[in-house]
Amino acid sequence: MFRTTPLIGRFAPSPTGALHTGSLVSAVGSWLMAKSAGGQWLVRIDDLDSQRQVPGMADDILATLERFALFWDGEISRQSLNLELYEQAFQELKRKALLYPCCCSRREISQAASAPHPTDDCLPYPGSCRNGMPEGRTVRSWRVRVTDEPVCFHDLRRGMICQNLLTGCGDFPLRRADGEFAYQLAVVLDDRISGVNQVVRGDDLLASTPRQIHLQRLLALPQPEYCHLPLVTGPGGTKLSKRDNLVSHHLGNWKDREGVLLHRVLRFLGQEPPAELSGASCPQILAWGAAHFDLRKLPRKGGELTLVS
Repeated sequence: MFRTTPLIGRFAPSPTGALHTGSLVSAVGSWLMAKSAGGQWLVRIDDLDSQRQVPGMADDILATLERFALFWDGEISRQSLNLELYEQAFQELKRKALLYPCCCSRREISQAASAPHPTDDCLPYPGSCRNGMPEGRTVRSWRVRVTDEPVCFHDLRRGMICQNLLTGCGDFPLRRADGEFAYQLAVVLDDRISGVNQVVRGDDLLASTPRQIHLQRLLALPQPEYCHLPLVTGPGGTKLSKRDNLVSHHLGNWKDREGVLLHRVLRFLGQEPPAELSGASCPQILAWGAAHFDLRKLPRKGGELTLVS
């Protein structure tokens, strides 16, 4: 693909726990795609959800990245520093009558929703408050209006993806009653602030991408290119818990064998690093990966990725 602007990718972990192997795959995949194109790789700490943050985890995540020689360009950014810009965007959407208050609880939505529950955090909303809240109810959130038409984008690994937001998700929340902004609004603004034009992340976030594109269009923001990587799973294809395979918890037992795991990550991503690179230094492995990365080799499915024993 001919590119007229420098590529800027990013890795945006949440400090709610240590990196697991799935997070490491996303970090390595996004680094490889940026560096193989001669681009920049940024790191942002997504610390918007203050209630779920674990003290010390941001530093733990950054230290883990450094252990694998995943060094970032520029300074670390943090969502918590962008609250004023979120407010401005929220008020812009509100002035355009694209938002409305909603009193519905998750339980009420779950009981009313007839659409199948998706794989991400979107509980299909039936539009109960779209034309006004019932009298006497309390505002629980502010929702953005969606349209009854497909939102489509080309994923660099999965190809063309389309989702009708109205039938698949419905009007989705942008802000809670306590004032905290939703991830969907924050992430599109964060990427714009940093100039990110390539978003590489796990398949578990694929379903949320049309919502983010919808917001980009409403706010006249440029749309990055997207690539959703195969997921690391537990035994038998089960979902990998955030408490499973925590990378930093095992570093002390590996005795400088990070290169073995990094070699496995490249193989998980469908790349074919030479066997003799297994256990080499992380800078050596990453240099090979950046020089030989082939997007076409990304696998269609994920699977298990064991930690170094």
